[in-house]
Amino acid sequence: MLATRNRDMVRVRYGNGKGAVAITLRIWLSSAGAATVQVMRLLRENPDGVDVTVYASNVDPSAAALSVCDVSAIEPRYVGNEEYAQFALDFCRTHRIDVLIPPRRLDALAGRAADFAAIGTSLMCSPPAAVRALTSKVRTYESAGAAGIPVPPWREATDADEFYAAVDELSRGGETLCIKPSGEYSAFGFRILDDRPLTLASLRVAPRPVASVEAVAGALRRAAEEGESVPPLLVMPFLEDPEISIDCLSAPGGELLVGIPRAKQGRFRMLLDDPEVVDIARRLVRHFELAYLTNVQLRYRAGQPVLLEANPRPSAGLFHTAFADINLPWAAVRLLLERDTGLRRPPRLGACLAVAEAVMEVTPHADQAPDGLRRSADLVPG
Repeated sequence: MLATRNRDMVRVRYGNGKGAVAITLRIWLSSAGAATVQVMRLLRENPDGVDVTVYASNVDPSAAALSVCDVSAIEPRYVGNEEYAQFALDFCRTHRIDVLIPPRRLDALAGRAADFAAIGTSLMCSPPAAVRALTSKVRTYESAGAAGIPVPPWREATDADEFYAAVDELSRGGETLCIKPSGEYSAFGFRILDDRPLTLASLRVAPRPVASVEAVAGALRRAAEEGESVPPLLVMPFLEDPEISIDCLSAPGGELLVGIPRAKQGRFRMLLDDPEVVDIARRLVRHFELAYLTNVQLRYRAGQPVLLEANPRPSAGLFHTAFADINLPWAAVRLLLERDTGLRRPPRLGACLAVAEAVMEVTPHADQAPDGLRRSADLVPG
């Protein structure tokens, strides 16, 4: 069964059986990035044949997702948690949203499920404690390590002296080190620490995100001298390929229902049948009591899988799970609304995928095209 509002709250049974009622389910993908274009397709092509209207929003008017959704909106930029939560509540009330799936601003929305339910919207979000823990890599590693989940050695540094001490300690085993911001910044700020001089051989291959120890320490010193706020940096070993990204669907309380691992190496993805990495994800999901669509990332150290990071949100590559013959976004919607995923068979694993570039036409607002395109257009003779 599926709960939704179409003027009045109605409940309908899935399928084409006698007496089935046609309904439209309004789903809002907030902070919708480019990868949600594929998620929209999966929601529309759901196996239950439910009609879906997709709403999408982004702070960037030229975001690709806004060109392929049914109803688009611009989100407020640089607002606090209370202002963003109020924006979300007002949007859901105005558009009579049935389901809100937020990949960002979870700290503003977690714990507000009752507020959204009061206006008829079901919020797909993990609990506030999980969001707080997993939006800091330090808190993630501390809590996961204490629970017996394998984590790499790490140290936190907020100034040049702490950074030097962390590098000195962790480099004694001969491993290459890397740094990354402790907060949730995607891959921004990640650098491999490499003091070797540049060689011609390195110029003939794809560039790597490297920085010398002295360069990083110098940046920390200058920031301190200029009174600039320095986000905590994590210093840790640069872990071995392949990276394993496990897309998880779990029930509230942390019961893993489905875990689909993807090995990522270059342009290729392999859907793995690997109980060991799924078990690590299961233990982590249970420990943090994650709910609905989340993601666990692992890499290898000395041949053993260890935690890279965990996200209390769906991954950008969630749509790859369709190649396992499972519509995971729709299963999550069913779980949220009816406590039943509708899944009756295990995922098909073992497929090898290649990531290829795709191009799509977008329709940005006339006066809000991307800056580079606007400048280029100005140079074209009329």
